[in-house]
Amino acid sequence: MPYYQDLHTLLGEVCQWADLRHEQGGKAGPTMKRLRKELKRARKDLRKAEPGDAALEREPNDLDEIRALRPQGPRLIWPRLRTKGLRDRLKGAWLGRAAGCTLGAPVEGWSIDDMARLAQRGGMAFPPTDYWTNHPSPEVVRYGSSAVSDYLRGRMRCIPVDDDLTYTLLGLLVLEDYGPGFTTGHVGDAWLKYLPVACTAEAVALENLRNGVPAAEAGSKNNPFQEWIGADIRSDPWGYMAPGWPEKAAELAYRDAYLSHRQNGLYGAMFFAAAISAAFAVADPVEALEIGLTEIPKDCRLTRDLRWALGQGPKLKDWREARAAVDARFPDMHPVHTNNNACLTVFGLMLGGNDFTRTIGMTVAMGLDNDCTAATAGSLLGAVVGIRKVPEHWWKPFRNKARTYLRHHEWFRNTNVVTRFRRAAERVWHA
Repeated sequence: MPYYQDLHTLLGEVCQWADLRHEQGGKAGPTMKRLRKELKRARKDLRKAEPGDAALEREPNDLDEIRALRPQGPRLIWPRLRTKGLRDRLKGAWLGRAAGCTLGAPVEGWSIDDMARLAQRGGMAFPPTDYWTNHPSPEVVRYGSSAVSDYLRGRMRCIPVDDDLTYTLLGLLVLEDYGPGFTTGHVGDAWLKYLPVACTAEAVALENLRNGVPAAEAGSKNNPFQEWIGADIRSDPWGYMAPGWPEKAAELAYRDAYLSHRQNGLYGAMFFAAAISAAFAVADPVEALEIGLTEIPKDCRLTRDLRWALGQGPKLKDWREARAAVDARFPDMHPVHTNNNACLTVFGLMLGGNDFTRTIGMTVAMGLDNDCTAATAGSLLGAVVGIRKVPEHWWKPFRNKARTYLRHHEWFRNTNVVTRFRRAAERVWHA
């Protein structure tokens, strides 16, 4: 629920009364004119207001200032790019991400009870151990391309379209077009070139770019979504292209995320990019998460929340208790915020261990923005265990194809995606 739920409710009731009186020929107009004026004034005041002093001190937006507040970390795990086994891990990461996202997409944002009922109607296990067999709205088209039926077991013919996966491939295009030294301005250019639509923070930034706002300001202008999950769902390609080099992965993620996000929105992207980078070099997903934490400020809100999750994880009995713990810690936070969803991702990885099916199944079952959380969990674990430990029923139905809504790049071959990420990693390491 929102922090100011009473105002959301009150405003809704005011609008309903205004509609009624308007329909009855009453005088709703003058009252609504006054309200509109007051709301615009409040919006202006809140846009101009600064974050609290503690946030300004502990949560900078400048990369050098962020780095100054990090704890000690490895920064660089490998002395040089290790190519042995890299393709196997890259394939596990990309297809693991696609599997988690595809499992979560049809039930994105659903309650646990609604998902459990869907599983029961389809004769499925819950948490799911395979893709959904049925859906109440199979004809609904997502992102103008893939119907919900395309995400279901037996009807899948490719990786169906989703923003989480589209941004992963857009990150690849950014590095291929502009090189490892790409800037936030180059990311903005790529968005204008390839990205037809976006949501929340990305939609604001894209509209600002279209209106001539510089890339350095596009994420801060009229953008109340600066700490939502959008930047961290874009973090994976930077981990793929800087495997074993978490500091570099976090830096690349920062340049991308700064186009649309600030503070904890930035840190979410940097944390997951660094953790996924580390996942290529370690055998334990929790170790990768710990390394990821060394690339963001040690006393920011996200670090405190993630430290809580890592400490709480071993005490949890099951995934339901994990979701209850998140609800208790974040009772009013929006369900697509960075911090609460990051904690669910951590819980999914901790409860799942190195079992891919358990990890993405439980992460989806916990809810909130569960296509995003399961995609990230599948990506990180896939990088740890490699494709040979991702059961084939999660990736064989993709038939080596992926679909996006990027202009001029609607279709990709998954084998080619893996090859291109490996080449991009070589460019980053040898730059």
